[in-house]
Amino acid sequence: MSNPVIAKPKSGSIIALLPLTVFLALFIGAGLYFQAQGVDFAFYQLPSVVAILPAIIIAVLLSKQRLNQTIETFIAGIGHSNIIAMCLIYLLAGAFASVAKATGGVDATVALGLSLIPSQLLLPGFFVIAAFIATAMGTSMGTIAAVAPIALGVATQAGISLPLMAGAVMSGALFGDNLSIISDTTIAATRTQGCEMKDKFRENLIFALPASLITLVVFTLLGQGHVELASQPIDFVKVIPYLTILILAVAGLNVFVVLTIGILLAGGTGLISGQYDVITFGKDIYAGFTNMQEIFILSMLVGGLAALMQQQGGLTFVSAQIEKLIARFSKAQGEASCRAAELGMAAIVAATNACVANNTVSIVVTGDIAKDLAEKHGVSPKRAASVLDIFACIIQGLLPYGAQALLLASIFAISPLAVVTYSWYGMILAVVAIAIVILRKRH
Repeated sequence: MSNPVIAKPKSGSIIALLPLTVFLALFIGAGLYFQAQGVDFAFYQLPSVVAILPAIIIAVLLSKQRLNQTIETFIAGIGHSNIIAMCLIYLLAGAFASVAKATGGVDATVALGLSLIPSQLLLPGFFVIAAFIATAMGTSMGTIAAVAPIALGVATQAGISLPLMAGAVMSGALFGDNLSIISDTTIAATRTQGCEMKDKFRENLIFALPASLITLVVFTLLGQGHVELASQPIDFVKVIPYLTILILAVAGLNVFVVLTIGILLAGGTGLISGQYDVITFGKDIYAGFTNMQEIFILSMLVGGLAALMQQQGGLTFVSAQIEKLIARFSKAQGEASCRAAELGMAAIVAATNACVANNTVSIVVTGDIAKDLAEKHGVSPKRAASVLDIFACIIQGLLPYGAQALLLASIFAISPLAVVTYSWYGMILAVVAIAIVILRKRH
C-alpha cells in the first residue's frame, strides 16, 4: 500500500507555523518555570508528547480543508513509510539496549575498557570507554548511567577534577551516540533524508574522527592524578553482541536484521550463562520497547503535525526564508549554493535543539525542511543526514539543561554548567564541522 501524497502549496504561510511555535513555547516555558522552581530535570517535566497536543489541535483549526480531509492529512503524515520505519527501528534499538544491559553486556564492556587503561591516561581512557559503549548501545543517556558512577569513583581515588572527568564521559557518550548506527538520532536523520545508515556513518567519520582525536589530545594534556585500577573479571562473550552489531552495520547489512541478530545474541549470552531465562528475555525486550515510548509516539505526532504544516504552507515559508539567506550569501550556484544550504540546515537544527533540548526531536522537527533544501541545492542525502546529526549533537553537548548534562551533574553532585564547560568534544566538533562545511570540496 502506497503512502498518501501530501501536496506542497505553491506559497508559504507564516500563520501555518503557529502550531510549531505553540509546541516550542509550551515545552520551553514549562522547562523555564520548573527550572526557576529548582526542580531536577526541569525541561523534562512536561512530556513532549503532551506539549505537542495543543499544537496539533491548533493546526487542525487552521486547516482550510474539510475536517475529514484534515484528519486524513494528519494520519497520512503519521503513516508515512519513513515515520513507521523510524518507529520500528526505535523499538528494536530499545530492545537491544535493554537486553544487552540486563545480560551484563555493559558491565563486561566497562570491565574490558578499564583493564586496558594505563593509570596515567584515565581521562582519555574514560572518553574512549564511553565512546565505544555509546556507539554500540546507541544511547548517550544509557552510557552515562552505566559509566558515570565508575568514573566518579576513579576520579575521587585519583584526585582528578570531577567536572573534568564528567566532561570526558559526556564527550565520549556524545561522540558514540552521534556515530552509532542504532542511535535514535541516526535513525531520525537517515529516515528523514532517505539515505543508508552505513553511508551516513562514513560521512559522519569525516567530522567525528578529527574532532575525537583532538579531544583525546586535550584530555591527555589535561590529565591529572593516577590510580592503579583493581583488575576485574572480564567476560568476553558478553561483549560479542556489541562487536557484532558494529561490524554488521558498518558492513551494510539491513538495520532491521542487524538489530534482530543483536537482540538474539545478547539474549543468547544470558541464556548460556544459566542466570537468565526465556521469560525474562521476553520481559527485557518489552522493557526496551517501553523505554522508547516517548520518542516513538512523538515521532508519529510530529509526522502528522508536519504534514498539516506542509499542506498549509508553513514548511514552504521556512524554506523560502532560508532560500533568501542562501541567495544573499551565495550568489553563485554549485559548490557555493551547496555549502550555504548545509549551513542553513545546521543553523535550523541547532536553533531548534537549543529550544527543545533534545537532539532527536530537533532532527525529526526539521527533517522535512532540510530534505527540501538538500534537493534544491544538490546536497546528497547522506551529507544532509550527517549535517543534521552533527550539529544537533554539538548543541546537545553544550546545553546545561540537556538531559545528559543534568544526569552527569546529579551523579557527580556538581553543577550542569560545570559539566558542559569541560565537554570539550562538543566545542571541538563545532569548530571542525564548520571548517569542513566551508572548506570541503564538493563533487
